[in-house]
Amino acid sequence: MSIGSIFGIIISSIFINNIIFAKFLGCCPFMGVSKKIDASLGMGMAVTFVITIASGVTWLVYWFILEPMGLAYLQTIAFILIIASLVQFVEMAIQKTSPSLYKALGVFLPLITTNCAVLGVAIINIQAEYNFIETLVNGFSVAIGFSLALILLAGVRERIEYSAIPKAFQGIPIAFLTASLLAMAFMGFSGMKI
Repeated sequence: MSIGSIFGIIISSIFINNIIFAKFLGCCPFMGVSKKIDASLGMGMAVTFVITIASGVTWLVYWFILEPMGLAYLQTIAFILIIASLVQFVEMAIQKTSPSLYKALGVFLPLITTNCAVLGVAIINIQAEYNFIETLVNGFSVAIGFSLALILLAGVRERIEYSAIPKAFQGIPIAFLTASLLAMAFMGFSGMKI
């Protein structure tokens, strides 16, 4: 494991293989929370915490419990239970420290439990056979990529909210068009050689 490989994981996870724009995981909160930058920032921080911690914990559980005991087939169930526990912890912490953010995130906070990006990253880390440090770096980088995509879309949606948009494109249609343009912009990173 070298600094170059860590740097490669970071750049790849944030830009080249962005969890939303390249793998299409986590699209529900991406479209649902991206109306305001404040809510997007809060959701991004919560998802960053959950994905990073879940990546480390699921790696430990898989390689030190499931794999040695021949229970690797239970990884999905075990990972979901770990993620659900972490989300409950984050939800309680946000409710106690920032009630306004808790209210702004609404139903999307408990839905981090079912956010396929969180489970997807845990499974990707195992399939890629990353070591523990690479797993944490990948988890954190994927979460930063998720947050970046969320905040970018929220910023654009806030700007176009008061623009003259044809009635047929107002609301979700313009959000999908904007997201598709952002995805095409991120495709430009796929030509990078790391």
